[in-house]
Amino acid sequence: MLTLAFDTATDVATSALVWDGEVLGELQSRPVSVLEDVDALLRRGGVRPRQLEGIAVGTGPGSFTGLRMGLAAARALSLALGVPVAGVSTLAALEAGSPGSLPVVDARRGEVFVLDGEPRVLAPDDVEVAGRHCVGDGAVRHRASLEARGAEIPPDDAEEHLPRARFHALLARDFGPAERVEPLYLRIPDAERTRR
Repeated sequence: MLTLAFDTATDVATSALVWDGEVLGELQSRPVSVLEDVDALLRRGGVRPRQLEGIAVGTGPGSFTGLRMGLAAARALSLALGVPVAGVSTLAALEAGSPGSLPVVDARRGEVFVLDGEPRVLAPDDVEVAGRHCVGDGAVRHRASLEARGAEIPPDDAEEHLPRARFHALLARDFGPAERVEPLYLRIPDAERTRR
């Protein structure tokens, strides 16, 4: 299956073109550049958009704005090309890139999103990390707190900290209509919080 995958939930967006498990191309940039990256991947891979068989998109949790950009791009491409979409958790993709690790995504507001059995939002001091290998931008941002409590965290520039889109393509299962794919927020958006 020829799959286009991307994730815009964190400050670094990743995208990949994957054919039956083989990565044909991969890019990283900013979430606002996801459609440019998609175009570049298709061109480099010699793939016409109509050849795509599926789109895998990161569903978070992560930045509200980033998630909306990624989901809007996936829905637009799906509608324009008639291609089914599957959502994949950003945390699951991080875990797939570093098996056995605890994925930790920066949730801002002094919190992190973690996948420890189920996705949760916690204060960094509330995450059980003793003896655990932690990956993700939340592990980098809260390194001092997590390491002080026994976490092992790779260097800031380690590959393991990125939710690589190739793993979204490999984890994607339930392809279908784009409108079925929903973001995983875990808390209300900042704008809603301010309004209340």
